[in-house]
Amino acid sequence: MNQEKIDQYGDELYQAFLDRKTIAPFTERDPDITLEDAYKIQLRFIQRRVDAGEAIVGKKIGVTSKPVQDFLGVFQPDFGQLTSNMVYQEGDVIDLGGLIQPKAEAELAFVLKEDLQGPGVTAMDVIRATDYVAPCFEIVDSRIRDWKILIQDTVADNASCGVYVIGSCKADPRDVDITMAGMVLEKNSELFSTGVGAAVQGSPANAVAWLANTLGELGIPFKAGEVILSGSQSNLVPVVDGDELVCTVGGIGSCSVRFAGRSAV
Repeated sequence: MNQEKIDQYGDELYQAFLDRKTIAPFTERDPDITLEDAYKIQLRFIQRRVDAGEAIVGKKIGVTSKPVQDFLGVFQPDFGQLTSNMVYQEGDVIDLGGLIQPKAEAELAFVLKEDLQGPGVTAMDVIRATDYVAPCFEIVDSRIRDWKILIQDTVADNASCGVYVIGSCKADPRDVDITMAGMVLEKNSELFSTGVGAAVQGSPANAVAWLANTLGELGIPFKAGEVILSGSQSNLVPVVDGDELVCTVGGIGSCSVRFAGRSAV
């Protein structure tokens, strides 16, 4: 794919983000689009946001569970960038009016205390470089019409990232078995789904190591202070005005989030 088209598609995503509207899937318009093309489009989309004043504060990992990989026909995760305007604090109310077609998923966030440079990073390296882990919610939000996505569409769309909130409960990953720790997700005080760290690439630390090594091959390090969202341990949760979600991770604690307003779709 030539640079002109990459810029065009990245600019389309940025405009859709600003206008809170969706666009047709790239894989329908350009069936030969590759994953490499999609990541270049993502870079253009994110660069437009950075040029407008946002800062990159971390990374997110997606498509970490085997059922989702099977559905999308891929055999490895994907990734996107976290920016400063995506961050919510626990206790904040997320305004759905700023989103298009949001869904929530619960996962574990890693906050780094040391730089981490791949290739060659192991799960234990990730544990040693992590300041703390915390339960969190990522609110995924697709700029692609009706969530009609193949892997190239979601990668181009910054791995369908919307906003995220990290819980105030923290733990040193050396003190908790994050692989076997169970997660319970409640929606409006009713059980919605359960999960476990092992569902994410065998362990959330494995997923973070994968991304460190993938980016390391491109010469991109993790930086101390960055947030890494390690991949969903729950089913996707549709959210509307008045909904409240709570996820609890064994040995760590919980994270809660509330929603108000109406999304674009």
